[in-house]
Amino acid sequence: MISIHNLPKEYEYDVYSLAKAFCPGEDICFIEGAMDAVDDAQGTRYYVNLGEDSFRLEITDIESGDSRIYEEATGEKYDYKNAWKLFYYNCLSDYYGRTLPWGNLTGIRPSKIIMKLMEDGMEDAAIYEEMENKHKVSPSKIQLGIDIAKREKKLLDPLDLKNGFSLYIGIPFCITRCLYCSFTSNLISKWEDKVDDYIDCLIKEMEGIRPITDKKVLHSVYIGGGTPTSITAKQLDRIIKAIYDNFHMDECLEFTCEAGRPDSFTKEKLQVLLEGGVKRISVNPQTMNDETLELIGRKHTSADIISAFNMARECGFDNINMDMILGLPGEDVKMVRKTLEAVSNLKPDSLTVHSLAVKRAAELTAYIEKKGYFLKSDLDEEMSLASVYAGRMGMKPYYMYRQKNMAGNLENIGFSHEGKEGLYNILIMEEKESIIALGAGSVTKCVYEGNRIERVDNAKDIKVYMERIDAEIKKKLDYLG
Repeated sequence: MISIHNLPKEYEYDVYSLAKAFCPGEDICFIEGAMDAVDDAQGTRYYVNLGEDSFRLEITDIESGDSRIYEEATGEKYDYKNAWKLFYYNCLSDYYGRTLPWGNLTGIRPSKIIMKLMEDGMEDAAIYEEMENKHKVSPSKIQLGIDIAKREKKLLDPLDLKNGFSLYIGIPFCITRCLYCSFTSNLISKWEDKVDDYIDCLIKEMEGIRPITDKKVLHSVYIGGGTPTSITAKQLDRIIKAIYDNFHMDECLEFTCEAGRPDSFTKEKLQVLLEGGVKRISVNPQTMNDETLELIGRKHTSADIISAFNMARECGFDNINMDMILGLPGEDVKMVRKTLEAVSNLKPDSLTVHSLAVKRAAELTAYIEKKGYFLKSDLDEEMSLASVYAGRMGMKPYYMYRQKNMAGNLENIGFSHEGKEGLYNILIMEEKESIIALGAGSVTKCVYEGNRIERVDNAKDIKVYMERIDAEIKKKLDYLG
């Protein structure tokens, strides 16, 4: 347990995130007032004093009574809050005797920071200095960020982002719910008789927002979930036809559908996607170790993944992404290498490597508590291995993002062959244009001039979403109209 005392609420997010990054297995609580406010406190105590002239942090091991005090004059800081965050990171780094690959950065879009510096005219050397001095980012991660930002910029520069938008279609159904999943996902077996009603509402939402998209340029369409291919071929066809009926697809640069799980799609479904103009799909193993697949709730084997991938190739798909997750329970470097070898043999067009993030909604959280499993604090070797294999396949990193409670405080990276990048992935990370999201549990991002961003959430519960579909449409019209 880490108890954090006397901290203003506006600082809690960064303080929590960095404490969790250094101590992923610890529970963290915030306590107002003096150090002795809680008599039965255990573990480690941080006592914070943010003064006008100085920062002070006292870290105490409650059991031993050992205490370490850190103090620094604020001086004329460029930004008080960021100066405190840097001081706090340096304190934890000294106390725990290690650094974090991304330094004191707690946001999910480090490449966005670097992209902004590039747009401001900053050269690589100056970016290195900025990221190292202000954020303590490691040299390898700075270089990764620069490489990705340059590749993203090359793809985004030709686009009319001011007048453009992307479209997300949410299909919140799946065959089973994976142990680590925190997305809006419902068992298709319990909703089969309501899927057509859901699609009716989805189409109504498309029709409802059409007036605000008619004069805009549609850059990308992404059908996600859940697992979109958990519904029938006929239902997929209805959705795709509705997209063409309501949006100008003639200028659309990318049409993606998450095929995802091999136990969810058939040749008929793949043919519907291909004939409907879907050019990019994902066949996502997460791991090619059968024992892990069973543990995380996948009802298929690694052999099924290989068969599904080959089926997609035979149908004519020439842009297939595969996802894998590092840090799954029980997996070591040897098992990760096995997954990478199997993926390499299939020769996908892109590979997305995720560092496991345990979220509160995921069943994996309960599993960790029950089995005593903790997130690995160091996934550097696994991530480096994934980068090596991606390079051997001729791929380069093209986008990345980070999440809370991520194993090893690392990142998710998308690798791809030249020309096979996922444009939607870049657009949603860099937040350069509005992403209009339809369906239960989806989140629209409205991007305005001056980089102001507003989020418009749809109801997560399918029944509630369907009941209030008119209100969901009105919200989008109010924000985007």
